[in-house]
Amino acid sequence: MAHLRSRRRLALAVPVVLSLTASLGFLPAAASAAPQAVSAEQATDAPALAYVVNTKADRHTIASVKRAIAAADGTVVVTYEKIGVIVVHSANPDFGKEIRKARGVQSAGATRTAPLAPAGTTDVGAADYVTAAEAARTTAASAEVPGSEPLEADQWDLRAIGADKAAKINPGSGKVTVAVIDTGVDDTHPDLAPNFSAAQSANCVGGKADTSEGAWRPYTADDYHGTHVAGEIAAARNGIGVAGVAPGVKVAGIKVSDPDNGLFYPENVVCAFVFAADHGVEITNNSYYVDPWLYNCMDDPDQRAIVDAVNRAQLYAQKKGTLHLASAGNSNHDLAADAIDDASSPNDTTPVERTIDPSECYDLPTQLPGVVTVSATGVQNLKSYYSTYGHRVVDVAAPGGDRRYQLPDTPSKDGRILSTMPNGQYAFLQGTSMASPHAAGVAALLKSKHPWASPAALQALLKAQANNPGCPESYDQDGDGTQDATCEGGNRVNGFYGFGIVDALRAVK
Repeated sequence: MAHLRSRRRLALAVPVVLSLTASLGFLPAAASAAPQAVSAEQATDAPALAYVVNTKADRHTIASVKRAIAAADGTVVVTYEKIGVIVVHSANPDFGKEIRKARGVQSAGATRTAPLAPAGTTDVGAADYVTAAEAARTTAASAEVPGSEPLEADQWDLRAIGADKAAKINPGSGKVTVAVIDTGVDDTHPDLAPNFSAAQSANCVGGKADTSEGAWRPYTADDYHGTHVAGEIAAARNGIGVAGVAPGVKVAGIKVSDPDNGLFYPENVVCAFVFAADHGVEITNNSYYVDPWLYNCMDDPDQRAIVDAVNRAQLYAQKKGTLHLASAGNSNHDLAADAIDDASSPNDTTPVERTIDPSECYDLPTQLPGVVTVSATGVQNLKSYYSTYGHRVVDVAAPGGDRRYQLPDTPSKDGRILSTMPNGQYAFLQGTSMASPHAAGVAALLKSKHPWASPAALQALLKAQANNPGCPESYDQDGDGTQDATCEGGNRVNGFYGFGIVDALRAVK
């Protein structure tokens, strides 16, 4: 799970292929790295790959494309007719080339560079679990503030955005659900069980939703990312452990991480967005990037198809009333720059060093239209050292933690974010993975107060209530005389914080 939120936004419309071809053009061939081809002689022993095939969303065209898929030795896994996305498995090394020539196919490509096995996130560093002695010390400090949860004294992040005070006014409505698209959520955790919505939860691994009992839970305790995120959003104020930003709303889990390598493949994410939309989810949190490419370049047919498929799914959800929030990333990249060096893609086989243009190679889902991009801050309301940023790319900022340069005056003195973990435990983590759920929690509070607000209106409200500290005079965090990042923009909108740091108290007022 090293990439779980490890971005320039594009203006897309379905079909994404048409708009990008017309307005953005193509990058030089060196900008992307395609999967290695398999020779014809190896075809009979070739391993299977997964593909997305994108077409018009009408039955006649889809039926025709399905026949072409079969003729090219492909097997349909699932068809999303409403958005014209078909998930396919094929061992034919030329499947992508053949199916792209078929009538009705608008884009198609492999969703990975490694073969399918028999059955990435954005946190930084390992989890630091709370011991019994540490919990006792924090509980004693929390008891000094009436109405606090036992571990709340260590939750500097709630106080930073006024969420502790907001909960006394409006903790959020149980009619609002935030779906955590992630590694799974442990709904048996005592802080999550009161607010968990099993009816809106699923396992989308493989591209097809499994809603059987517990399918949404993490594979092991090491797949803790989604449970931590869920607690930041909606851990109940029930006298146990911690509190979430919106402790009165519902939280669901949609698992999309591969059981073998923990990666978030495109077909899984497509399934998650469609499932969320069709099950009445108001908000999704996306603390990851879609694997295996950190940036998907439009000159590569496989990566182009990934952008197309994921965008169709998230736009479908937006049209049905779902707002998406996503982490900006942990690479300290400037997504408004002319070029970015990417040495991490593809992350399911051997990465290839490449220089990409972030205006034509996209980090998914955070750079898709209508998705709220969230950067991370520490206790000093300063951009976290690892957080990716970008003027007119980042929409808002939220607490994600910074244990290196921004340490709070709390019992633990830990600058990271404390939240729930599988098996009833608690731990500290940091990353834009932690920032996005704080913003999602505030969005849930806004949705609770304005139940008829559309995703666009909700995003506008989220930006309007944010507090912008403006660009710092200096961002030389390590004191070596060199700026560690350059903040562009003014006090209203800038590259570090977008429209500002979200404010839960203003949201409920």
